[in-house]
Amino acid sequence: MKKIALVAAIIAVAAAATAFAGGMEAPVMEEMVVMEEAATSSAGGILLPLLLLLLVAAAAGASN
Repeated sequence: MKKIALVAAIIAVAAAATAFAGGMEAPVMEEMVVMEEAATSSAGGILLPLLLLLLVAAAAGASN
C-alpha cells in the first residue's frame, strides 16, 4: 500500500511541476514583415512604343 501512495505522490508532483514550468509571462508577439512592391510608372509600358513610333516617323519624314 505504501508503494501505491508513493507512486501516486510522485505522479502528482511531476504533473504539478510540468504545469507551472513556464511561469505566467505575457506572450511575445513578433512583428509581421510587410514587403512593398516597387512602385512603377503607369507610363513605363507605353514609353518605349511611343519612342519607337517617333523614331519611325522621323525617319519617314527625313527620307522625302
